[in-house]
Amino acid sequence: MKYEVIDEGGFKYIEAGKGETLVLLHGLMGELSNWEPVIDHFKENYHILVPILPIYELPILTLGVRSLSKYVNKFLKHKKTNQVVLIGNSLGGHVGLIFTLAHQESVKALVLTGSSGLYENAFGGSFPKRESYDYIREKVAFTFYDPATATKELVDEVYKTVNDRSRVIRILALAKSAIRHNMSKDLSRITIPVSLIWGQQDKVTPPEVAEEFHELLPNSELNWVDKCGHAPMMERPEVFNEYLSKFLNRILLK
Repeated sequence: MKYEVIDEGGFKYIEAGKGETLVLLHGLMGELSNWEPVIDHFKENYHILVPILPIYELPILTLGVRSLSKYVNKFLKHKKTNQVVLIGNSLGGHVGLIFTLAHQESVKALVLTGSSGLYENAFGGSFPKRESYDYIREKVAFTFYDPATATKELVDEVYKTVNDRSRVIRILALAKSAIRHNMSKDLSRITIPVSLIWGQQDKVTPPEVAEEFHELLPNSELNWVDKCGHAPMMERPEVFNEYLSKFLNRILLK
């Protein structure tokens, strides 16, 4: 990761650029480096904040998608930032949705890519062969359209995480929290502009999930990324950035 992680006030995050604020929220197994192509592309014209969600730090009894949303709220207050564009992948999208419902006046627009909140087909309720490196490599590759996107570095990181008992307990707790917190009945209350940027071959949150989000979110657009799985900003960053740029220009430069 070429960007320095700032550690201050109980928060760890990356910050770059000046202008309208984009807040990038990573997924359950996501790393800040997942957003590197987005930061590179937009830092010249936007103020970018990428907080590390405290998945491994919050008390286990309070750990859930709601507590992560509250953390984002505290972080943005710490940064004295209002009127942001939230951009979330996977669990980060879910956290962004919950935050937006609670603080819609603070969010200019929302971008979801492979978001949970309706349905997701992730690791499931356990890691049955977490000691097997080959098994973990297959599960990481499942996330992408092109298995080559699952680099050794990425697989090593996930393997290390799921073989840390305290971490895997937290991951499973959060995954269950996300599944329990279905948002289908709440989405009609989100009236700000929403852009859905979705991998057409996403096996974790399949295309029908994107279509349901589009149907339930009253002010949404749906953009497909072909030959792409669950993390378009990693696997097809040029296409993702183009869609995002067009959306931001339409929303922010009115």
